[in-house]
Amino acid sequence: MEPQPTPTPAPGTSATTAIETVFRLEFPRLIAAVTRIVRDVGIAEELAQDALVAALERWPREGVPDNPGAWLTAVARRRAVDLVRRRENYARKLQEIGRSLETTAPAQEPADPGDIDDDLLRLVFTACHPVLSAEARTALTLRLLGGLTTAEIARAFLTPEPTIAQRIVRAKRTLATRNVAFEVPYGPDRQARLGSVLDVIYLIFNEGYAATAGDDWLRPGLCEDALRLARLLSGLMPKEPEVHGLTSLLEFQASRTAARTGPNGEPVLLEDQNRRRWNRMLIARGITALARADAASPKPSASLEQGGPPSGAPGPYVLQAAIAACHALAYTYEETDWRRIATLYGLLAVQSPSPVVELNRAVAVSMVDGPASALDIVDTLAAEPVLRDYHLLPSVRGDLLRRLGRTEEARTEFERAAALARNERERGLLLARAEECRFPGGPPDSPHS
Repeated sequence: MEPQPTPTPAPGTSATTAIETVFRLEFPRLIAAVTRIVRDVGIAEELAQDALVAALERWPREGVPDNPGAWLTAVARRRAVDLVRRRENYARKLQEIGRSLETTAPAQEPADPGDIDDDLLRLVFTACHPVLSAEARTALTLRLLGGLTTAEIARAFLTPEPTIAQRIVRAKRTLATRNVAFEVPYGPDRQARLGSVLDVIYLIFNEGYAATAGDDWLRPGLCEDALRLARLLSGLMPKEPEVHGLTSLLEFQASRTAARTGPNGEPVLLEDQNRRRWNRMLIARGITALARADAASPKPSASLEQGGPPSGAPGPYVLQAAIAACHALAYTYEETDWRRIATLYGLLAVQSPSPVVELNRAVAVSMVDGPASALDIVDTLAAEPVLRDYHLLPSVRGDLLRRLGRTEEARTEFERAAALARNERERGLLLARAEECRFPGGPPDSPHS
């Protein structure tokens, strides 16, 4: 599958802004393309940065090229070839390889029914090699494939930035010293890396779906890359229920994208979204993928495509897809089957226990048994260290307090959530909700007061 050309920035866009935008979009493909040549993700990242420096030097003077992504890739690839040529131990042989790389496409891998010639997917599997710890695999791949900063990855993991930085540096060093191949593995090796690959794709999508920091609530490019990788993986591993479960989940989530922001890019809550703007084609694809997960499961399960609980033991992504199906199949917010969602979250809490899953379960419980019951659950989570700086904990608590009529306490919680949020759009939404609690009937000069 050939990557699409990077859109040329609009006329009037400064060269520096264009460079930042294009580099962010093209960073994963740059890393993947260069890694194919140098076989070292650490060196590939350095060469990608060299291409960025070249753009900073030339674009302000010469103008932004028509296809800036291709320009960056060409520069990085040329420098990779030069590096290969200079390697001392194999100088003459590598000069020949370098000359051929300048004029020909990379050689194809031997044909195999399960082979996918996709550098991004190769990069995911390479970075998820079992020589790395699970935490290091995920952090490295989010950095290389997702283009996330160390701060963004730390936020996604709810982990201090220095810890993440050390994981990434050590992971790159380990891959280099162990000569890990740049490939999509086969058989048992592929299976051993699958869990980490799925987690990485999921986290990349989440960062695009609700950016942890910055001015934009959505980063559609990350969502598209993650969904494309999930679809590729479904073709590569058709008998894996969790692969289809992840694909289904991302299809359902992506279907809501157009309705998740307002005219000025502000977030729109689920209950306020115009469901006519949900993408019905993606919902249909999600249902199909969930049915495939059901069919691939060791035991038959009951109507997962309709959001029902399974009879077997589905994995966490199949369960999350079933939850997403409940939302997707409800034509109005009021029609949502919250009881089924609460049941599915209960199963998910058994399958993959975590404070975040329990927080999500509390939201579903509040819709079934009322906010007071859910508040008891949320208050037990306040002592969880991993949620200490997690802005959604006070956000959920604020919503429950608001529904209980305890508006002053709710306002305090929303303000606390806003202080913890690092995305400007999300912070604005939380502050607006705090203001609504200050004046439940509208501001004093409001026509509705």
